[in-house]
Amino acid sequence: GEGGVRRASERAREKWLARLTGRALLCIAGSLSRFHVSCLFLPLETTAETFFFLVSSNIFIYLFFLLRFSQPTFICPQVSNGPLTGSRKRPSEGNYEKEKDVCIQLFDQWSEADQVEFVEHLISRMCHYQHGHINSYLKPMLQRDFITALPAQGLDHIAENILSFLDARSLCSAELVCKEWQRVISEGMLWKKLIERMVRTDPLWKGLSERHQEKYLFKNRTTEVPPNSYYRSLYPKIIQDIETIEANWRCGRHNLQRIQCRSENSKGVYCLQYDDEKIISGLRDNSIKIWDKQTLECLKILTGHTGSVLCLQYDERVIVTGSSDSTVRVWDVNSGEVLNTLIHHNEAVLHLRFCNGLMVTCSKDRSIAVWDMASPTDISLRRVLVGHRAAVNVVDFDDKYIVSASGDRTIKVWSTSTCEFVRTLNGHKRGIACLQYRDRLVVSGSSDNTIRLWDIECGACLRVLEGHEELVRCIRFDNKRIVSGAYDGKIKVWDLQAALDPRAPASTLCLRTLVEHSGRVFRLQFDEFQIISSSHDDTILIWDFLNVSTNGQTEGRSPSRTYTYISR
Repeated sequence: GEGGVRRASERAREKWLARLTGRALLCIAGSLSRFHVSCLFLPLETTAETFFFLVSSNIFIYLFFLLRFSQPTFICPQVSNGPLTGSRKRPSEGNYEKEKDVCIQLFDQWSEADQVEFVEHLISRMCHYQHGHINSYLKPMLQRDFITALPAQGLDHIAENILSFLDARSLCSAELVCKEWQRVISEGMLWKKLIERMVRTDPLWKGLSERHQEKYLFKNRTTEVPPNSYYRSLYPKIIQDIETIEANWRCGRHNLQRIQCRSENSKGVYCLQYDDEKIISGLRDNSIKIWDKQTLECLKILTGHTGSVLCLQYDERVIVTGSSDSTVRVWDVNSGEVLNTLIHHNEAVLHLRFCNGLMVTCSKDRSIAVWDMASPTDISLRRVLVGHRAAVNVVDFDDKYIVSASGDRTIKVWSTSTCEFVRTLNGHKRGIACLQYRDRLVVSGSSDNTIRLWDIECGACLRVLEGHEELVRCIRFDNKRIVSGAYDGKIKVWDLQAALDPRAPASTLCLRTLVEHSGRVFRLQFDEFQIISSSHDDTILIWDFLNVSTNGQTEGRSPSRTYTYISR
């Protein structure tokens, strides 16, 4: 009967609305997500205004649907074999216009929160095809090209700022979007800014900018600035240089330069430090020699110690040296004049470090001395740290910790501010000869022929590196590599990131072994482009991974240039 048909119609209507509700929710989610993504590219102070402009400009549509369907009058799908259809009655035009005006007036009087709540309620009452109409109307408005629109309003700097956050690949893609985007990138010199950002944040880029012709790009110049196309073509050249350097490190390709120190009495170069202009070395014959890094000629010899120079460090003002004569001397880096002599330790000064007005020295007498450096001539002893049971071979420190290593097989951690003992790192089976400490990581080398990586905060040993055949005498690391030198005469390059990964196989950790020294390796220092090492064989070697000759080159070894210093 008629009642049965009505009930069947109601059931069909409920199923139909359930399906439409799911589709409508997907439509709403898609539309709103695209809207929110688009809003991210607007200035923060205009995002809310833009949202309410778009909604209020179309609110009469929403209000109409609400008023029209608050009492549903559409014809539900009929129970039949035909397709689902629907229609709605159109109110009189006069009533519609009046109702619309009233609704708009009321909407304008509400707060923003009330308007949002009302619109959400309105959308929830609409059918899927209504959402489709609204989406098709809003979509072109929400997909506006803001990068193109901003310069038209005199806001070029905002468009440039947005695009300046892109990496190189994204910047290449952005240039292909349209002519206006390409113009913004070109006039904004965004490729130049990208290169400058990389130079400021990446040591490899910084080093290349200082060593190659790119260095003039980042100075103020009175001549005309090159166009953006110059920097656009420069970027891939720098990338190619970086890839070449990384490949040289992996394959061991290098150019080798050799300085024969020709010590007068006993041979051996115990310590060194370098910069772009000079190399300063401490020798077993009690002297300190300063070398020109470009010509490799000896510029100056400093004498005064009565024992071997075992350790040194310098900055732009002074050179500080420690000797087997038990003294620490402070020298003027330019004149070579002795400014101060510190007499405290009872035996040889084996290592020292200074930074920001603080100096730490360690000795064969098993003690560590902490000094305050007000000036080169005003250095006072703050504290003596005692705890090791054998010679303290090496120290390092930062603002938080002082770290020391000893022949007693232990590494001890002390507070920099209070000089109080913090903890001991145990693990090496024999005495420890060298270490470096930075951030949370300590890397140490021992006469048990191993290298250990430690977490200084918890004292855990993170990895043991095996490969050297004799005592590991010197070690340095950066963000990528560990470089170690040993009494077996070998220098090994290790992958630091792999070493910190417990899943990495031990066989993948050592990247390259460099063999050129004929004696024990005493000290080394390295950067992104080179290793400089010194040895008991009385030589200083410069392993250059940047300027590599391709003629007659054999992997892992390269023809060397030898420079001999003849004492006068």
